[in-house]
Amino acid sequence: ALKAIDDTRFVPAAGQNRLRAMIEQRPDWVLSRQRAWGVPICVFADAEGNVLRDEAVNARILEAFEKEGADAWFAVGAKERFLGNEHDPEKWQMVRDILDVWFDSGSTHTFTLEDRPDLKWPADVYLEGSDQHRGWFHSSLLESCATRGRAPYNAVITHGFTMDEHGRKMSKSLGNTVVPQDVMAQSGADILRLWVMNTDYWEDQRLGKTILQTNIDAYRKIRNTLRWMLGTLAHDEGWEIPHAELPELERLMLHRLSELDQLVRTGYDEFDFKRITRALSDFANVELSAFYFDVRKDTLYCDAPSSAKRRAALYVIRKLFDCLVLWFAPMMPFTTEEAWLSRDPNAVSV
Repeated sequence: ALKAIDDTRFVPAAGQNRLRAMIEQRPDWVLSRQRAWGVPICVFADAEGNVLRDEAVNARILEAFEKEGADAWFAVGAKERFLGNEHDPEKWQMVRDILDVWFDSGSTHTFTLEDRPDLKWPADVYLEGSDQHRGWFHSSLLESCATRGRAPYNAVITHGFTMDEHGRKMSKSLGNTVVPQDVMAQSGADILRLWVMNTDYWEDQRLGKTILQTNIDAYRKIRNTLRWMLGTLAHDEGWEIPHAELPELERLMLHRLSELDQLVRTGYDEFDFKRITRALSDFANVELSAFYFDVRKDTLYCDAPSSAKRRAALYVIRKLFDCLVLWFAPMMPFTTEEAWLSRDPNAVSV
């Protein structure tokens, strides 16, 4: 398990030492719990504590669980059913202990990833709050290393907790809670996603009406940029123009696209969403809306449709639109899907 920690990527990096310290200092894991509800351990033991080891018995238990679920262990006549004719039911008693619930959570990677053809094991990322270094991250690591020899994840991302905009814990008594469903109903899910992207998510985040309004304003600027580009591209006929024939300003914008493409790819690889969001928002608001679009409006509105400069501007705006929609898609999937299909209703999803 300790070696698996070294082979796993942690965001933030401090999570690695936190999980390592907990693994190093933990005692042996007693898996059984004396509870009335849970997943049964499913073993038989005699009066001296010896455990029955019989593949045929295990096969009958497995078959019953696959068809009937864990309740099969507690059904009337279960002992005789599982022991069969090979073992004396007077000698062997059913162990009524259940598994520790953290063992349940720690084994989710098996049936979540391995039993679904559209997914693969191990997981690319496990994402949870910082308390899960002692919980889900921890139990998943131990269970997977014991059964498969490695961690069930390639990376572990830890997020903080959501506080109100004054840094206080949210509670109904204080009246400072923010209900995500209410925000989505009023402003759309992309507003919440944009807020997360703009935070240092590994720390505790603040959320309230003022902060939401700031993100709504930022979202509207991005949306207006995409809307203006869509209107302009209604006149685009899909010309392809060699780079050498483009005006200097258009070559500059394509150069900026290349630089941003590297920044965005690196940012997504490093889970640095805030850096991506800030860079793209600044690019859309400052370099495009306030500079490039403003400079080229006369050309777009007044030059002849056959003008080389106008065609070059439309060509570059098409490239800008495609890149912005693709870059923003993981952050604002509903908005980018709407923009993508507005341009071409017959296109496949962005």
